[in-house]
Amino acid sequence: MPSFDTVLEPDLVEVRNACDQAAKEIATRFDFKGSSAQVEQSDKTLTLTADSEFQLGQVRDVLMAKAAKRKIDPRFFDLGKIEKISGDKVKQVITVKFGIPQDLAKKITAAIKGSKLKLTSAIQGDVVRITGAKRDDLQAAMALLRKDLQEAPLSFNNFRD
Repeated sequence: MPSFDTVLEPDLVEVRNACDQAAKEIATRFDFKGSSAQVEQSDKTLTLTADSEFQLGQVRDVLMAKAAKRKIDPRFFDLGKIEKISGDKVKQVITVKFGIPQDLAKKITAAIKGSKLKLTSAIQGDVVRITGAKRDDLQAAMALLRKDLQEAPLSFNNFRD
């Protein structure tokens, strides 16, 4: 029986490359000379630090521009609060979304059930597996999910016949 998995996973290598390129540009830009502006990556979080909120906005813009050039959807980034640290310095933690949360998985299954296609969907951890008898129904489900659920950059893998 044909099936596919609906997943929410960015290319972490491209995220690291975008982070490295942003750090390199920040190190060479004239308006960041002598400041503590930097971008650090650890596992699935990015930490931006700067001397002021305005400068932090500039660092975030550089990072988002580099991510866009590497074809990383900005919906993968969950921007945290801007926090004050020692002195006038500020930081912001950006979490990279990975895996489908339960509420989004429920929306996916509800969309599949409401589509009147002869498909079944099952939540398996942070993946939603959709199975059906016809390949055309599965392709219609992919189009439906791309159209209806635009708050998350869903991708589809593990397509089996």
